[in-house]
Amino acid sequence: MRTRTKVIIGALGVVALGSAAVLGMNGRRGNGTQARVEVVEKRDLIATVTASGNVRARRKVDISSDISARVTELLIDEGEDVEEGQILLRLDRSRYEAAVNRSLANLKQSQAQVAQSKAGFVRAQREAERKASLWESDSLLVSRQEVENAQTDFEVQSSLLEAAEFGVGQAQAALDEARDQLSKTVIVAPMTGRVTRLNVEEGETVIVGTMNNPGSLVLTVSDLSVMEIVLEVDETDVPEISLGDSARVDLDAFPELEFAGVVTEIGNSAIRPPSQSAGTGQTPTIDFEVVVTLWDPPAELRPDLSATAEVITETRIDQLSIPIIALTLREDDQVDDTAGDRPGSESADPVEGVFVVKDGMADFTPVEVGIAGEEYFEVISGLTLGDTVVSGPYQVVRTLRNGTIIRAMGGMDGPDEG
Repeated sequence: MRTRTKVIIGALGVVALGSAAVLGMNGRRGNGTQARVEVVEKRDLIATVTASGNVRARRKVDISSDISARVTELLIDEGEDVEEGQILLRLDRSRYEAAVNRSLANLKQSQAQVAQSKAGFVRAQREAERKASLWESDSLLVSRQEVENAQTDFEVQSSLLEAAEFGVGQAQAALDEARDQLSKTVIVAPMTGRVTRLNVEEGETVIVGTMNNPGSLVLTVSDLSVMEIVLEVDETDVPEISLGDSARVDLDAFPELEFAGVVTEIGNSAIRPPSQSAGTGQTPTIDFEVVVTLWDPPAELRPDLSATAEVITETRIDQLSIPIIALTLREDDQVDDTAGDRPGSESADPVEGVFVVKDGMADFTPVEVGIAGEEYFEVISGLTLGDTVVSGPYQVVRTLRNGTIIRAMGGMDGPDEG
């Protein structure tokens, strides 16, 4: 049973309780019971699930700064349309330019060390080759110790050259990092859209987030061409919703308009898991996220607007129906005043049914119902077209017995009497 149906029944119940005393006086068999009656007819029924939520853009980008710096130039305003790659704002560059210059100087120094190490390497290589050649031609010209020392010096210079080359690579990486940091002083639009949130002003300082402290959210760019309604749906209603179900959407900001959409996402886990409510002593409310994509959203639509959606889960065309309030539950000993006096009468499981008016008297008839529309149940079996059923008030339907004389409200008689 849907939320709107529950509200209708609740309201009828309140009214009925207020008039219970009057109805009780008219409820005796001798005087008859005044009640509303309605003929079973064919109707078009629509079963819905109603839920509330908010509007959001399907695609949005929250832009945070990767560096800490002061905003020196703000080039856009909130609500402005921007193009992908457009410059949105600039941050103070002085510190990062200095880092680039420092890294560049370190790179040049490393390159000079490579040149120096290369010269030492060439000298040591030539000396080792000359000593080895002399040793081979005449061992009396150089000692074996001199040959070994020259070879060792050559190996040392080779290692020094390799280390200097690694130093150049390290300096180059530091320069690339400094240049990357410098480039982040200019923030550009990551996509075409609209600036839907702007959290900074010129002169403010943005900071980088850490593990314990969130960074500055600078601005949000949203693509408003595709808009969605994010609903929180009760767990009991989620199984009835399917992808592709159509929906009717009402927005508080546009009370005169109704929007159409389709269900495009159904959450697989609760929005707030039960574990989050553990230890609070409160029974957790289990809701799931259901996303409805709007067809042709207007340009005036804004993210975060409040919305209420009716997701159409079932439709029946030209189907027998009865008023929701006419359906009631009865046990055997509740249907007839004399049932409790019959030997062997035992209470059984409650049966769903309605009171059909026959020859001016109520006759409880079990029925099988299907989907629930806003005010009517679909009748699957138990009734035929043209049957007349008691349709209220609630207090009458709740206490009615078989054989009770029915007097139609509003001066109307039973079905066999006019």
